[in-house]
Amino acid sequence: MRYDIVCGLEIHLQLNTKTKMFSAAPYVYRSEANTCLSATDMSLPGTLPSLNKEAVRKALALSYALHMDIDTLIRFDRKNYYYPDLPKGYQLTQQFHPLGRNGYIDIGTDDDIRRIRIRRLHMEEDTAKQYHSDERTLIDHNRTGVPLLEIVSEPDIVSGEEAVNYLSKMKQLFEYLRISTARMEDGELRCDVNISLREAGSQELGTKVEIKNINSLSNIRDAIDYEVRRQTQILENGDSIPKETRRFDEKTLMTVLMRKKEDDRDYKFFPDPNIMPVRISEEMLKEVKASLPELPADRIKRYIDSCGLNRSAAELICS
Repeated sequence: MRYDIVCGLEIHLQLNTKTKMFSAAPYVYRSEANTCLSATDMSLPGTLPSLNKEAVRKALALSYALHMDIDTLIRFDRKNYYYPDLPKGYQLTQQFHPLGRNGYIDIGTDDDIRRIRIRRLHMEEDTAKQYHSDERTLIDHNRTGVPLLEIVSEPDIVSGEEAVNYLSKMKQLFEYLRISTARMEDGELRCDVNISLREAGSQELGTKVEIKNINSLSNIRDAIDYEVRRQTQILENGDSIPKETRRFDEKTLMTVLMRKKEDDRDYKFFPDPNIMPVRISEEMLKEVKASLPELPADRIKRYIDSCGLNRSAAELICS
């Protein structure tokens, strides 16, 4: 039996602000462990978060570049879970009111332009970094509270190669906007893959499996290709796909079970009471929009129309 691939990506992007999302603590990559943090980052009693205006500006710039509908009233929610890398016991995010919705980005060639729809873009804070060994786990809180954007696509991606193309275009956009250096090898750009299979031609979605924290373009392609083979084999054997969260093992080029998939209700989301809603001014919206550079898609079109270049040459120059 033939199966269609249904795949969407969740991109986690660190913003290159001088300070953290909700505190004045600096963040300098590769600083000595646990030196770039404040009492607010650790949620010590009596501390209150304060929203980083520059992070909002960078999030707005990307929302405009992705043609999104923007919610001008900023609100944050608590995502409650208990991991060692989360000192608060919750993460500040925008579950109910994301900054941007209903965007898109075009990928492909002149003969086959594909529009990948983007469901939402929201701001949140990063967690600490864990270092595991056989004897112990060490935690570095320098990354705690660093501004993050999460960009969630619709399940419009149909292959590992197309996922790589999509992420490459997004990475180029981040670099053009200068909102992040987007180094995957340093964890500044991380990606979760949601993938399922359905019978060819069917509109009924299969069971979604999530592959967490993939940190290179080649690994995204290999993880998707392996997961398609694994799920196909399960279905061909007459079994059902369990709802799981998995990780990609670079040595074996296989996905490995991490845990059974949790639901949103497990996180017990509720509006954060410490951050008052903030209205983005019309002046700030106009200023951010006016400051956008010429974006890659516009530059490519200009090179093709004005200079007579083919798309391959124009894309090479723009890269």
